[in-house]
Amino acid sequence: MPKVLKYLTVSMEGEPENLACRDQLSDTAGLCSLHLEREHMQSFYQAEYRVARSRMTKEHDGSTSRKLDHRPRSGCNNGFRKVIMSIVTLTNRKQSQQLINNGLFLDLMKYMKLDQKGAVLAEYIWIDGTNGVRTKTKTLKKPVKDYTELPEWNFDGSSTGQAPSDNSDVYIRPVAIFPDPFRGGDNILVMTETWDPDGSPNKFNYRHECERLMEANAKHEPWFGLEQEYTILDADGWPYGWPKGGYPAPQGPYYCGVGTGKVFCRDIVEAHYKACLYAGLQISGVNAEVMPSQWEFQIGPCEGISLGDHLWVARYLLYRVAEEFGAKITIEPKPIKGNWNGTGLHTNVSTREMREEKGMKAIEDACKKLGERNEEHILVYGEGNAERMTGEHETASIDKFSYGVADRGASIRIPRQCAQEGKGYFEDRRPASNACPYRITGIIMETIFGGMEGLDLSKAEK
Repeated sequence: MPKVLKYLTVSMEGEPENLACRDQLSDTAGLCSLHLEREHMQSFYQAEYRVARSRMTKEHDGSTSRKLDHRPRSGCNNGFRKVIMSIVTLTNRKQSQQLINNGLFLDLMKYMKLDQKGAVLAEYIWIDGTNGVRTKTKTLKKPVKDYTELPEWNFDGSSTGQAPSDNSDVYIRPVAIFPDPFRGGDNILVMTETWDPDGSPNKFNYRHECERLMEANAKHEPWFGLEQEYTILDADGWPYGWPKGGYPAPQGPYYCGVGTGKVFCRDIVEAHYKACLYAGLQISGVNAEVMPSQWEFQIGPCEGISLGDHLWVARYLLYRVAEEFGAKITIEPKPIKGNWNGTGLHTNVSTREMREEKGMKAIEDACKKLGERNEEHILVYGEGNAERMTGEHETASIDKFSYGVADRGASIRIPRQCAQEGKGYFEDRRPASNACPYRITGIIMETIFGGMEGLDLSKAEK
């Protein structure tokens, strides 16, 4: 798929590369050859490309086919002197429309390379009242190096479920910045917190309380690593690659699978991976999961509050990449009912005491404390988690707490290597894929090291 190339052809150092690609459009379609010369790191964003014309042609293998003539438009920029695509025989209208959409997308990119005259675009990101991501763009007069240089902004909270219409202003305060992989250059992504006009945190601002707990317990040097599972859906809301109205073969060959029929939408996964690396996120890996079209990426290890920032920005990037491919992302804990794995947000936790010699005692002490507050944790570990935590499909029962070594059916898993070495970390397998990382890590700190006056992270809602 042409869109993925703009991610795959950008090196980590931002050095230009040359590209030769052959794109397999379908099992019965011909090959589409694309050759580009690039003068800037944002390769495919800057392509000059247009679908020139399409015309109906003769019958092909008993079905109506369409030939598309793809030629570079006149006046192409010197950076893209050649964009040559072969005439491709398509077997159905959907494939034809997909290629046309790709052409229109690339044609739009001529605007993306225009000189910004020293201005910088800052994409402000915040979490709305439904645990979703919202953004808006602000123009800055010059590049910034730190989030403290950025101004506070505001939005209509009545349209995001965060304020009533008669007092709708909600303020967003920058807390972290990252390079923008979509716009490149000095443009940035800005993670923010939401605040009410009276100067108090918005009721959906879980980051503020989490940060207070992290700062109060900084001496314990908490490290976190979260495993974000998700499912890729088509435009109709059905998992990509699944038969329409039907189901694929049973689970088994898909986990960490390789090959057609075993994995789906790897192009989206690869594009997201590269976008995260470009943005400087602590993404440590990806893999296909047990259910087909289900994937996972891992964020961490990160210390303290930064884990939540990195995970939320990674989610934003995932939604944006999928948007370009015409796909949908769901982080529902049980997107497909029946004998199919759910999706979780397994949370790996390690403190300084756990990493020291004989740290296993600190790990076991933490597990016992977590067991005493199982119900409180479940309240903030995601919506719809009861459908996932049934005691089957590598989960514990939602109302029964347990921990054990190498046990993926337990609430808490202690890796075997950690048990052998007598130190390390534990994995909390209870959080659902749609849980808020600030709430997860915050309540874990509260449970292990004690709470703070005026804070109670176990409340389902403030």
